[in-house]
Amino acid sequence: MPAVADHMSRDLLIVEPGSTIGAAAREMAARNVGTVLVVDEGRLVGILTERDVLRAVAAGWDENQPVSGRMTHNPETAESDDTTEHAAMLMIHGGFRHLPIVDDAEIVGILSIRDLVRVALDDAAPRGV
Repeated sequence: MPAVADHMSRDLLIVEPGSTIGAAAREMAARNVGTVLVVDEGRLVGILTERDVLRAVAAGWDENQPVSGRMTHNPETAESDDTTEHAAMLMIHGGFRHLPIVDDAEIVGILSIRDLVRVALDDAAPRGV
């Protein structure tokens, strides 16, 4: 199986825990990304996803609420040299679609279900035609 590093995105949207959910949502829309990594003093402390934003809207949207109130705290992570199969297992069993990639406490990327589908389709594509 290929390594996560070969398929993860390195174009990360990062905010601090005190950033507002409204600002985070606008930046997600502007950059066409489905997740924000929440970092405090250089350390990954959470992840805010489209699903979290949707739940905030359903609960009575307060765009000035800090992301720390809606994020998933201490998210599961993988390392860049892990296999995509390992990452897929973490995501499927954990029920999430975005996996932060962290090497030696440094955030180096993010892997999405979409990235993993591309891996699966590349593996299934006919060769030599």
